Amino acid sequence: MDGSGRGQIIFLNGASSSGKSSIAQALLRALDTPYFHMAVDGIGAMRAKERTRELSPEQLATVLRRTRAGFHRAVAGMAEAGNDIVVEHVLSETWRLADCLNVFRDLRVVLIGVRCSLPELRRREQLRGDRISGSAVAQHEVVHAHGLYDLECDTEAKTPQECAGQIKAYLVVPHGESAFEQLRRRRPV
Repeated sequence: MDGSGRGQIIFLNGASSSGKSSIAQALLRALDTPYFHMAVDGIGAMRAKERTRELSPEQLATVLRRTRAGFHRAVAGMAEAGNDIVVEHVLSETWRLADCLNVFRDLRVVLIGVRCSLPELRRREQLRGDRISGSAVAQHEVVHAHGLYDLECDTEAKTPQECAGQIKAYLVVPHGESAFEQLRRRRPV
């Protein structure tokens, strides 16, 4: 928690299967204070799958957009209440980042890029077997298009525990303007 009484957000952004969940779990064990883990997939899993199968593509797109916008506001609400949060997200659409920049305006956000190579991403996606084949690879460049992070983790070169240690070490050193603040300045919302 920062001096304002608001919680801190550690925002893990990367393609599906890049290692965000593994880092999040390692962070919860490594950090000295309690953090909540909030993942966009977890919010989506709350929805009745049978109902979404009945929707037209346009209707489904609307439901998914509202779901993600609601997720952003749920994270902000938890942080504004003083909770520290580890967030997992896939910034694969420009509006998602713009919305987060707006909704998290008064919150401290540490933006972490989570990456691995394309061959490794393909391998992990196939191993999981619960994703649409090729979706992680399609997200790979798009999720990092904004080009700015406070810190990046290579999940192919480091274990989730090593990535968590890298993030924990980053948090204890004072830094200047955060990536979120710089991105907000670049494109006012």
